[in-house]
Amino acid sequence: MYVQIFTFFIAALCVFNLSRLGLVLWQWQRVRQHRILPLWIGGLRIDLATIGKLIAPSLLFAPWFDANETAQMINAIWLCIASLFILIPEVSSAQFIMEYDTRPNRLFVDYLKHPQEVMGMLWKGFKAILIIGSLAVVLLMWGAFYLFKGPVVALGSDVIWWQIVQFFVGVALTVLMIRGTLQHRPINPSTVAYCGDSMLNTLPLNSLYSVYYAVYSIKNERSAKDAYENMPEEQVYALVNEAAGIVQVVDNALNIPSFHQQVASKSSTKSKNIVLIVQESLGAQYIGGLGGQNLSPNFDRLMQEGWAFKKCYATGTRSVRGLEAVSSGFAPTLSDAVVRLTKSQSRFFTLAQLLNQRGYRSSFIYGGESHFDNMRSYFLGNGFNELYDRESFTNPVFEGTWGVSDEDMFAKLHEVLMDDLETPKLSLAFTVTNHTPWEYPSGRITPVGEPASVENSVRYVDWCIGQFFEKAKKSPYWDNTLFLIVADHDSRVWGQTLVPLKHFHIPALILGGGVEPNMDERIISQLDLPVTLLSLAGVSANHPMIGHDLTKAGTGGRAMMQYNDNYGYLQGDVLTVLQPKLPATQMRYTAPESYEPIPADEHLQRLARAHAIWPTLMYEKGLYTLPELHIKKG
Repeated sequence: MYVQIFTFFIAALCVFNLSRLGLVLWQWQRVRQHRILPLWIGGLRIDLATIGKLIAPSLLFAPWFDANETAQMINAIWLCIASLFILIPEVSSAQFIMEYDTRPNRLFVDYLKHPQEVMGMLWKGFKAILIIGSLAVVLLMWGAFYLFKGPVVALGSDVIWWQIVQFFVGVALTVLMIRGTLQHRPINPSTVAYCGDSMLNTLPLNSLYSVYYAVYSIKNERSAKDAYENMPEEQVYALVNEAAGIVQVVDNALNIPSFHQQVASKSSTKSKNIVLIVQESLGAQYIGGLGGQNLSPNFDRLMQEGWAFKKCYATGTRSVRGLEAVSSGFAPTLSDAVVRLTKSQSRFFTLAQLLNQRGYRSSFIYGGESHFDNMRSYFLGNGFNELYDRESFTNPVFEGTWGVSDEDMFAKLHEVLMDDLETPKLSLAFTVTNHTPWEYPSGRITPVGEPASVENSVRYVDWCIGQFFEKAKKSPYWDNTLFLIVADHDSRVWGQTLVPLKHFHIPALILGGGVEPNMDERIISQLDLPVTLLSLAGVSANHPMIGHDLTKAGTGGRAMMQYNDNYGYLQGDVLTVLQPKLPATQMRYTAPESYEPIPADEHLQRLARAHAIWPTLMYEKGLYTLPELHIKKG
C-alpha cells in the first residue's frame, strides 16, 4: 500500500502543478503584474493539504495491511476514485475561468442539482470541450488504474511495535499536511491570497480544494427569508430605501435596488485620507466618556476634540461583522458576515472599490494573521490593494498570541500615511491586543490587580491611542486626514434579554483636520459611519450603501444588529426583535438595561423584517456592488 500511496502522491502533485502551470501561462498577462513566487509556494501548501485528505484513509491502514493483496486492490480502487475527484474539476478549470473568472467553486456543485438542463446546455454550447474533457478524464483514469493496481511490493513491517510507530508517523504526517501550517489556525484560501486580482488568488488553489472549501462554507449561509416571516422583494427594497432616505434609485445595468447618488455636504479642494481604526472588543462599558469604567483618559480627551457619537451600536458580536459594516456599509443578517462567505470574495462593494476609482491607495493593516476569518481573501478581492499583516512587521516591540501589539500596528499605520503624501489613502487598521489572553508589553501602563485582565488591556489600548494621535497631530498628513475610531463589538455580549443592547453599545469617534467638536446624542449604527466619512471627505458618488449621512439633519435614530438567531431593530426607544419561526416581539428600551413590553407596532415590525431580509437578497443576487466593476469583470 505504501508504494500505491507514494505513487498517488507524486502523480497528484504533477497533475495539480501541470494544470496550474497551464493556467498561469494562459493568464500570463495578468500573472506577470504580480509576484509569482507566492503563487507557487501557496499552491504547494494547498496541494499538500488536498492530497493529505485523500490519502489519510490509506496512510492510516497501511501499517497493518501493507502486504495484503485484497487491501491493495481496495486501496487502488479508492485512489482511482480520488483521482476522479481531482481530474474532473481540474479539467474543467479553464472553461470555468472563461465563464466566471474564477476556479470552479460552489456553482460547480450547484449545477448538479439540475443535470438535465446543465447537460443540455453543455452539449449545445460546449460540445467539443465536453467531448475532449471527457476523453481526457477517461484516459487519465485508465492510466490511474494501471498505475495503482496491485499486487505491489510491501514496504511495511510485520513487527507490531514498528507498525505502531508507522501508524503514529502516518497520523502526524496526515495532520500536518491537512493543516498546512504549524500555527494555531489551519490553512484556508485566504492564507494563499497574494494580490488584488481575485481570479489570480484562486490559482494557488487546486480546483478540487476550491470546490470543497466553497461547499464547506455553505454552512455559514443562512437565509433570513426562511427564518423570519418573509415579504415581497419589492416591499423589502421600498421599506429599506425609505428608511435610508434614498429618494431616487440611479439607473444601472444590474438594477441594484439601493444604488443612489450621495451628494457630499462638504467640499474639499484636495482628496482627503480616510483612516478606519477598528478597535478589537472595545465596548462602551470601558469608556469613561460614555458612562463606562474610568479606563480611557486618552480616548475621553479625544472625544472633546472630535465628533463623538455617544449612542453608536455594533451590528453584531464578531469582528468580521464590524469589519463588514465599517468597510462596506453592509447590513447584518442571520447568515455569517460577508467577509467569510464565498459569493462576496470579489465584485462586492467596499469603500476601497469606490475610492480606488478616484486615485486612492487602499490598505488593510492588521497585527495578526490576515487569513483568519478569510480577511486576506475578502479585502484583497474587493479593492484593498495593499495588505500588511503579522508577517509584514519587522522587529515588533511585542508579539502575543493574536499578533503584534497595537503600538506596532499604529506605527505601521503612521508609516503608510507618511509614504507618498500627495496620493490620497484609504486605510483600514484593525487592532488585536484587546483580546484574551490580554497580552501587552510591559512598561507602558501601571496594571491594577491581575495584569492579564481586560481592564488592563483596555488601559494599554488607550495608551496606544493617545501615543498615536499625539504623533499624528504633529505629522504632515493630519490636516488632510479623517480618522474614525470605532469598536468592532463589545468584549463579551451576553444577557437574559432577546438582544442585550447594553453590550452592543460601542465607542465611535471621528477626528482630524477640520473636524469640529460635537457630542452627538443620536442613536446611530456602524452602517452610518462609512457614508458619513464620504460626505466629510467631500466625495459625492453613486453607491449601494443604506447608512445615513450623519452630516445632514433628520438622520440617525435607528440601529440594527444580529444576536445569534435573533435580529434587533432599534428605532428611537423601541426595540423590535425577530426570532426564527416566532412572532415579532417589541419593547421600550431605556439604557442601560430596562425593557418594557409595548403593544405591537406593525409598521416597525415590517421595517425590521425588511432590514433583516434585505442583506440576504442583496448577497444571494450579487447586487451589492458597483455596476461598472461587475460589468468590467463579469
